[in-house]
Amino acid sequence: MLPAVETDDEWDAVVPDESVMRPGVEDLCARLGLSGASLVRFSDGSQPVYAVGDDQVLKLFPGAAARRGVVESRVLAHVQGRLPVPTPVVRASGSYENGWQYVLMSRLRGENLAHSWGHVPRNHRARLVSEIGEALASLHSLSPDQVRDVLGPDDWGSFLDRQRAGAVEQQRAHGLSAAWLEQIPGFLASVPLPRAPQPSLLHTEVMRQHFLVDPDGWRLTGLFDFEPAMIGDRAYDFVGVGLFVTCGDPALLRRLTEAYGHSFEPHELMAYTLLHAYSHLPWYMRELPSPAERSLSALADAWFGTV
Repeated sequence: MLPAVETDDEWDAVVPDESVMRPGVEDLCARLGLSGASLVRFSDGSQPVYAVGDDQVLKLFPGAAARRGVVESRVLAHVQGRLPVPTPVVRASGSYENGWQYVLMSRLRGENLAHSWGHVPRNHRARLVSEIGEALASLHSLSPDQVRDVLGPDDWGSFLDRQRAGAVEQQRAHGLSAAWLEQIPGFLASVPLPRAPQPSLLHTEVMRQHFLVDPDGWRLTGLFDFEPAMIGDRAYDFVGVGLFVTCGDPALLRRLTEAYGHSFEPHELMAYTLLHAYSHLPWYMRELPSPAERSLSALADAWFGTV
C-alpha cells in the first residue's frame, strides 16, 4: 500500500504525506498482528517513525533508504543488553511492499535529552556526559565482526580519500565562504589520520537528540537511532560528541572523555568534522562558540578543546 520511493522527488511527495503513509502503516501493523493499535507519528527524524500503542515503535525505510533499515535491525540486535544504557529491542523487521523496509522495536522511556537539556542542573549535566562517555566506551569495545556484512566502509583509508576529495565542495554547497573554503585542503593535509585504525562499531550521530533521560534524578534511559552506524576509527564518533553533546564546553568534554577513558587531539576531531559524511560547517558555526580568530585551528580548540 506504500508506493515506491527511489528518488528525492518521490520522497518529498510520499514520506511527509500522512494521507499516503498512514494507510500503508495501518496495513503493515495489521500484518504484524497489531491491527487497531493507536498510531502516533513522531515529528523528529529523517525516516517516518510511529508510536504503536504505548510500548512499541515502528520505523519505516523507503526503497531509497532500505539498506538503513537492515543496518538498524542488525546493529540493534548486536548491541542489545551490552551497553550501560538501554537500547530498543527489535520485535520484528523485514521487507514490506515496493522496496520498503521496517523495524518494529520496543519503546524506550524518558524525555529527549536535547529537549530537556536547558532544565538539567549543572552537576547533573556532568554526570550525564559521564554516562554518555561510558556508553561510548562500551559500544566501541564491542567486536564489529558480526555486522561487517551490512556495515561499511570496507576500507577506512579509501573512505578518508573519498571524503577528502569532496570536502571543499561539500562545504561550498552549504554556503561556506571562500575565506574558510581555502583553508580546508591545507588543514586536512596537516592532520595525520590513521588509514587502518583498530576497527570500532560507530554510532556516527552521537548527539543529545538520540539520548533519553529521566528527569526524576536525571539519568540516561535510552540511546537510539543506529541506522547510520559504521565501522571505523573511534575518534569519528567524537565529532558528534563535541558538536552536539558538549557543544564547545571544555569542562563537559573533559568529563566525558575521562569517563570514556581516552581523549583526542582537537585538530584530529576537527579534521574528522570536515570529513564526516554529514558535515555542515556553516551550521555548526552558527550554533557553537565562534572564536575571534577566523581559522580552522581556532575552531578546533573552541569546539574540541578540554582546557
